[in-house]
Amino acid sequence: MAKKTHRIERRTDALSRERIVAAAIEILDSGGEGALTVRALAAHLATGSGAIYWHVADKGELLAAATDEVIARVMSEVAGGTKPREAIRAVALGLFDAIDVHPWVGTQLFREPWRPAMLEIIESVGGRLQALGVPHAAQFDSASALVHYILGVAGQNAANARVHAPDTDRSAFLTSVAAQWDALDPAKYPFVRQMATQLRDHDDRAQFLAGIDLILAGIGTVRSGGADEPPDAAPISI
Repeated sequence: MAKKTHRIERRTDALSRERIVAAAIEILDSGGEGALTVRALAAHLATGSGAIYWHVADKGELLAAATDEVIARVMSEVAGGTKPREAIRAVALGLFDAIDVHPWVGTQLFREPWRPAMLEIIESVGGRLQALGVPHAAQFDSASALVHYILGVAGQNAANARVHAPDTDRSAFLTSVAAQWDALDPAKYPFVRQMATQLRDHDDRAQFLAGIDLILAGIGTVRSGGADEPPDAAPISI
């Protein structure tokens, strides 16, 4: 009688670190940081916890890897030949949109600023500032101002969107707030009342980019006064 041979089939959907990170992103997007546990991830992937731990040490590593992946996508979408100023705007808007979709990313970036994701952002922004001719002595402060503005505003925008119910009508909500501002004491709040109309009709992304342009315009007036250029040097052009 011929011996039966047993062949072990290789799974076409074999577990990998990439699949684990992708699944972690899905869980984080749907339920937030609190929903991400190794048990939930194992259930999502229909595998055991031991298989997860083979690829990642703990939840902290999962969060970091998921953040690195999201930021890497943003950076890969910025065209290499783009002019420095436009590249900064593209990076900023890409991060704004990414954090809007993945609000947990903003928190993670500030929690571990030494991770590759944050370093990629700093390098991308700082490298473009160097290309624009920002004096060496002003590069640290300039890059810091831009990065903190980008992540701060993007994070706040994402948080604002999640304070209200998913079916909240943005236009109706802003109209209501604008009406409250308009009803304030004109002697005490003249500027706030003036902003009421713009609040009602403003576009978050356009306002965000306007802030980037204001910061870049300010950086364009920087004069080093140090070894990089003489004190009476003309403002750099951005």
